[in-house]
Amino acid sequence: MSAASLGGRAGRTPPTGRGRGEGRQVRMRPRGTGPTDTRRPTSQAFARWLPAVLIVGGLAFELLTPRRFTGSPFFSAAPLVAAALSTLRVTVATGVVSVVTVLSLHAYFTGTVSGSEEITELATILTVAGLAVFLNRVVHLGQRRLASARGVAEAAQRAVLPTPAPRIGGLHVAARYEAAQAEASIGGDLYAVQDTPHGVRLIIGDVRGKGLDAVEMVAVVIGAFREAAEQETTLEEVAVRLERALQRETARREGLEQAEGFTTAVLAEATPVVPAALRSEPGEGALAGTVRLLHRGHPSPLLQYADGSLREAGPDRASLPFGMGDLGEWPEHVAEFPFPEGATLLLFTDGVTEARDARGVFYDPRERLRGRLFSGPDALLDALVEDVDRHTAGGSTDDMALLAVSRPGRGQPERRLTVELAPASHGP
Repeated sequence: MSAASLGGRAGRTPPTGRGRGEGRQVRMRPRGTGPTDTRRPTSQAFARWLPAVLIVGGLAFELLTPRRFTGSPFFSAAPLVAAALSTLRVTVATGVVSVVTVLSLHAYFTGTVSGSEEITELATILTVAGLAVFLNRVVHLGQRRLASARGVAEAAQRAVLPTPAPRIGGLHVAARYEAAQAEASIGGDLYAVQDTPHGVRLIIGDVRGKGLDAVEMVAVVIGAFREAAEQETTLEEVAVRLERALQRETARREGLEQAEGFTTAVLAEATPVVPAALRSEPGEGALAGTVRLLHRGHPSPLLQYADGSLREAGPDRASLPFGMGDLGEWPEHVAEFPFPEGATLLLFTDGVTEARDARGVFYDPRERLRGRLFSGPDALLDALVEDVDRHTAGGSTDDMALLAVSRPGRGQPERRLTVELAPASHGP
């Protein structure tokens, strides 16, 4: 059985006896907009009251300054602000209140509203209020179209990369896709997990570009990976199939997409633990298991073991991304690492390693995760996403895709969703 995922952060409710193919629902969510984020509610509350503040400010200005000064700029600005930030009803109400307030002030100070000065000021505010109503309709129409386009884009992305099952081939699996901004285009980050006759095989990658062109390339990569992972006996042969698929796809494109189309990726293969009944000697394979990695220009995964120790599973030799085979022949090389019980393999895209704080310091997942203990892959990804958001103060400019796969230890429950964090060293 296979699964692949590119979605948002999963909910934290435990499974309720669903079938293997029914993983938890994943939703795309921009970073910095979680339940603990108070910036958006505060700004929305201020925006909601800003037109009223302007009207009150204009009234105070009229009452506290000499008659040669006018508060009409305040009364004109109020409906314009409401047009951009509020509903049509609020915009109309703001315009009406502004007009009534100006009429009342003129009646109070001059006893008339038919003078040339009064008529000019009133005409100005009426004109601005009318324009505000028109602009409100234009703004909200654009917002509805944007929301519809984003919904279609997210649906297309989920259709290409559905949510992975929480358990695949005896491994616990978790995945996240964190959009950098609410209005960000869909990107080319991808990952997939597939249970094959040769072990559980995984891919994480990043297609150059964004938008529908990137999604098309993602579909090509994932389709080629699924087929090759089932049919090929080695990761090297899987990589060759992916290279051919990317070259074919790039050749049919034009312009920059043809000249610079490429995909960075890491291929992984987790070999099964040898069952006790099949061991040739007592104790053989009790904690056996390896993970084989093939790098193609992508950030190196991290391996975290049950004791909290962490190592970078980097390549022994450099290699080009997929789709750049025309630049030269690079022999495929697979690095092998121990993957015992209780270990977790963490794969991620460059949205993690290129996240920077206000001083321009890049996020280092090795330093931030070293010494921490997690109850499972979900807890690991939750903590990592939150830590990256704190590091960037919610100001990351790149999407972030993450995939964590763990081998359950002896007596470890099927699914544990709590997290225990030891104090982390955040570096200088």
